[in-house]
Amino acid sequence: MIKNDEKQTSPKQRIFFVTIAIFLLATTFMLYAGMVLTNKNNQSKDQENSDFMEKYQAIQAKYQAEIDAAGKTMSDQYFDSFRTYKDKVKSFNSADVTELVTKDYVKGDGAKIEDGTTDYDYSAYYIGWLSDGTIFDSSFDNADNPTSLKFPLEGSGSMIQGWLEGISGMHIGGVRELTIPSVLAYGETDNGTIPANSPLKFIVMLVPHTAEPEMSPELQAEYNELFGITTETGEAEETEEAETSAE
Repeated sequence: MIKNDEKQTSPKQRIFFVTIAIFLLATTFMLYAGMVLTNKNNQSKDQENSDFMEKYQAIQAKYQAEIDAAGKTMSDQYFDSFRTYKDKVKSFNSADVTELVTKDYVKGDGAKIEDGTTDYDYSAYYIGWLSDGTIFDSSFDNADNPTSLKFPLEGSGSMIQGWLEGISGMHIGGVRELTIPSVLAYGETDNGTIPANSPLKFIVMLVPHTAEPEMSPELQAEYNELFGITTETGEAEETEEAETSAE
């Protein structure tokens, strides 16, 4: 008789190995399920963020349309005269701009902007360009082929120093050209399409202060709903409805 010398595994060992196998299989399944769940959650969050941004941008577009509509009357009043100053936009030698220089085209007969004022009670139409003649920003609806003016810029202390110093002494209704060295503009910092160390030129027309309109009630309601904002009036109405229901 030939004997089999190979050792046989005991029942306990077989149970242990099976248990380990099941544990590894379960762990692998759980890890996989977790990855799938995480991926679905990320996709869901990405979709929620995308939907949110889409709704937000739609609201912003509607609000901009309201602003443009409010500015149409002013555009009709000032566009024809301001458009003529687009011809003043020409290239210039940046090396020659070492200090702030101003040139008045129209004096204006309204209130005067005092030097160092903190009262920015004015609005402005403007054209801003670089030394190569590129318009980097303006009040025109289209810098290349303008047909109207956007809502005017409100006066603010946050403007570049060259602007604040440059409009000093202007009167409402006045039109002035500002030549601003880079140290009074954005200095060594890039700003959008404006390269660092860029001197700037502006044509500025000051007009009576006009604030941008607030959102219409309908649009404000959309905005509040998007951000989950509940007005005090809304809270009061909900409270009254709850009390009425309780009675």
